[in-house]
Amino acid sequence: MMNRRHCLGATLGAIGAGAAAGLSPLTALAANGAWPNRPIRMVVPFPAGGSTDMVARHLAQGLGERLGVPIVVDNRAGAAGNIGTDAVAKSSADGYTIGLVTSGPLVNNKFLYKSMSFDADKDLAPIALVCEIPTVIVSNPNQSKLRNLKDLIDMARANPSSVSVATPGNGTIGHLSLAALSMTSGVKLQDVPYRGDTPALTDLLGGVVQAISAPVSAFIPNIQAGKMRALAVTSQARFPGLPDVPTAKEQGIDLTATVWLAVVGPAGMPAPAVQLLNAEINRVLESAQGKSKLQQYGAVVATGKPELLRQRIQADAQKWQQVIQSAQIKLD
Repeated sequence: MMNRRHCLGATLGAIGAGAAAGLSPLTALAANGAWPNRPIRMVVPFPAGGSTDMVARHLAQGLGERLGVPIVVDNRAGAAGNIGTDAVAKSSADGYTIGLVTSGPLVNNKFLYKSMSFDADKDLAPIALVCEIPTVIVSNPNQSKLRNLKDLIDMARANPSSVSVATPGNGTIGHLSLAALSMTSGVKLQDVPYRGDTPALTDLLGGVVQAISAPVSAFIPNIQAGKMRALAVTSQARFPGLPDVPTAKEQGIDLTATVWLAVVGPAGMPAPAVQLLNAEINRVLESAQGKSKLQQYGAVVATGKPELLRQRIQADAQKWQQVIQSAQIKLD
């Protein structure tokens, strides 16, 4: 019996014929009966209900409709995303297991942990970038006169032991962003790690800490309601959901820090499956509904070819390795 990889290769001619007839390549491949002809599992290495899970479920619905098979979300949380990502890396490379993974397990974790059960560069196949979420630095307008990022840095320079900034935990993008800010500004900002955004928010509103550095998705409603003041976002361009908040770069501070989400599969996936999944994922995300939905989650669509994802992994590895080693951040 012909295995799936050979079967995929044998149907490339049918793909071209289907595309010429007005069908998308994946639709043509599915219509030929080769792949997919049963549900696809999408592993999410974080708990249900979080921002990564919500993006995954939105993507799974749209992608499943285009493929004509269910995309089943499988939450495998633990070890900062390593457990679920390892499950993807060790799954069969037949195209029926993929993962929606963040830049943590794909890039940062190998510098944070002494040992890893998988090699993201060798054991995973890049499929598609999905979106990115910038970090934001916020203060409590009722407790502080801080109005921008320069004010925070000036306060820390004048009072180095009295300025504390909460983060969602050691090794999170909020923590790494704060460490990068300290390196860039030359001013030591005191990191106060919490177990998630909610307890950090509670202490900010209570005046225990002066600011929070965390992904913007957790704080959009409070910023819009005026309960928190956004000092800066750390994306290249302003975040569409908060158009009045300047970037760090606009304020003369060379800082960019985002957590990005991407679809990957186990190494050895058939190239046609990777290429065609990439095409359909991009179509789902670039639709008006796709962009609008992701913005609700505090994310900005970031699509491209698999090669672009590989380049992003390599570029971020160089950047965050330097920050992590300089700040001596470890998770074990």
